[in-house]
Amino acid sequence: MLEAGCGGGQHTVMMAQHARTVTAADLNTSQIAAEHASQFPNVRTVEADIATINLGRRFDIVVCIGVIHHTDDPDATLRNLVAHVAPGGALAVWAYSAEGNFLVRHGVEPIRKLFLRRMSRSTLVWLSRLVTALMYPPVYTVYLLPLSFLPYYAYFKNFRRLSFGRNILNVFDKLNAPQTQFITRERATTWLSHPDIDPDSVSIRHYAGVSWGMVARTRNDGMAAQSKKDTTC
Repeated sequence: MLEAGCGGGQHTVMMAQHARTVTAADLNTSQIAAEHASQFPNVRTVEADIATINLGRRFDIVVCIGVIHHTDDPDATLRNLVAHVAPGGALAVWAYSAEGNFLVRHGVEPIRKLFLRRMSRSTLVWLSRLVTALMYPPVYTVYLLPLSFLPYYAYFKNFRRLSFGRNILNVFDKLNAPQTQFITRERATTWLSHPDIDPDSVSIRHYAGVSWGMVARTRNDGMAAQSKKDTTC
């Protein structure tokens, strides 16, 4: 497996328990991930930009969870991820959606760009703890009522399943990211219309009303070669 954008290694550890090998790549947290997964000899970490990385090999499964929307060029990043999937292999991508994220796009994002980008990381951690704590009262009162029309109603169902620490990490991710692009369904569909992807394998699901879960398989060598021939003709 290739984990593109491994962060602190939380998912790396989960994958390492099931995969023969895991290559975990990140631009600036690979060392943290290495420490987190130090008990797994089948994990290799790489410090690199997932938009341009060339590992010189392809993988049975390439996973990118919650990272592609923070890259400088998500379109180029997606193409590079596909290039690292072996023929017949699987690609799984999770990204923030433009649909369902009006409040974050037009409320949180302007504040983050104007004020939070200049904050130290330690200050942002404390702010994330405070924001997360303030979310608990409404999430465990109003959002327990059958009021599915409320914004982020499905998202807060997941919020209640997670620990306080994990919710802090999710809030921190939104406040700390250098940039965020919210992906439309149309853009996600375009990503998975890549000529090396088998169109019959594509699945795009709107998850918790705020993100896209995308899964697809690459064509095998014969199918890919025929596709390129047809395109040339």
